[in-house]
Amino acid sequence: MTKNIKKETLDWIKSLAVAVLIALLIRHFVVEIFLVEGQSMYPTLSHSERLVVNKFWYRLDEPERDDIVVFSYNENKDFIKRVIGLPGEEIKIDEGEVHLDGEPLEEDYYTSGSRNDNFGPEVVPENHYFVLGDNRDNSMDSRSESVGYVSQEQIKGKAFFVFWPFDSAGTID
Repeated sequence: MTKNIKKETLDWIKSLAVAVLIALLIRHFVVEIFLVEGQSMYPTLSHSERLVVNKFWYRLDEPERDDIVVFSYNENKDFIKRVIGLPGEEIKIDEGEVHLDGEPLEEDYYTSGSRNDNFGPEVVPENHYFVLGDNRDNSMDSRSESVGYVSQEQIKGKAFFVFWPFDSAGTID
């Protein structure tokens, strides 16, 4: 009987070790959970919501305009913002209105904000992106010198699903 208990215990330990290894690999390469801190993406995302971020997506494709991405701001802090400008595009913000290559950007998600916000014109460098929060008055984003353009290497993944709180659960537009 003791031999069976030892064998079963060893089998459980092996199974747990494999499960932990698989979970770590998934978290590192496929998906990760992130917490929204602050109101910079309101009304699209709210403070304390929890997101599932696809870390594998951008291994196959590049970020596109309107993608909501998580990127490394510094070694201790990640930011969640919306991709507005792509590499090589000219960005200009004139009294709060974003212009890409001279054309006004239609932003259904942007509902409020200061109309005296100005930026540029500047061209987004290669392999970099211009990101903004949906709540521009409360967002530290590419307009700020401390954030600036976000390099492709800084981007951790594409936010695609809110899972907490349950009443907010769903895909992200």
